[in-house]
Amino acid sequence: MAAEQDGQSGGDSTSGGPAGVSAGAARYARDLFKSGAHFSMSVGHLDQLPEDGVPEIAFAGRSNVGKSSLLNALCAQHGLARTSNTPGRTQLLNLFPVGKPPELRLVDMPGYGFAKAPKKVVDQWKRLVFDYLRGRPTLRRVMLLIDVRRGIKDVDLDVMAMLDEAAVTYQIVLTKGDKVKQTGAAWNVAEAGRQIARRPAAFPLVLATSAEKNEGLDELRVAMLDAARA
Repeated sequence: MAAEQDGQSGGDSTSGGPAGVSAGAARYARDLFKSGAHFSMSVGHLDQLPEDGVPEIAFAGRSNVGKSSLLNALCAQHGLARTSNTPGRTQLLNLFPVGKPPELRLVDMPGYGFAKAPKKVVDQWKRLVFDYLRGRPTLRRVMLLIDVRRGIKDVDLDVMAMLDEAAVTYQIVLTKGDKVKQTGAAWNVAEAGRQIARRPAAFPLVLATSAEKNEGLDELRVAMLDAARA
């Protein structure tokens, strides 16, 4: 086990992926997420969150960006995170410990930018999300999901500005890479990199994924595990 964990940080052989992930790192993270991830609880208030010191990685993004599909693909469990054809259905913080005992915890947050719900309810979601992002000491990184077909929009820039101000590290993860040609996906990765180049809290590496084709998932798993251990 220790040897495989050591392989996570800078092994000689790489998978050829964009992040230069070592084969040992990819294998360890893949096994961890596939065998050790499960849903634990949903919370609507910060005082309901566990205080066990487990590092957390949050998933944020617009309501139709494909967060649940990506979480399911990362953990190879089709029904782990609830998916819906109705954007904005997730209204709570949904927690998914990874590992036994947990090495990290994934936090699926309510989507932003669209919601078929009363304004009062939407305001409650926003307050919950923003309070969590600004005030959770065990939060190690926010994976900010962007639909590769849409690019970074004004509502995403607003969230980035809030994270920059709060000094919360975030990393851009492009989703639905199977929906565009490879050249288009590569251009959007480069464009996203240019847009975050001078943002103080942005992690400089942009990842591209496809939940449908299982592309980019090894790089994302390793990035999250490395962030949790940092």
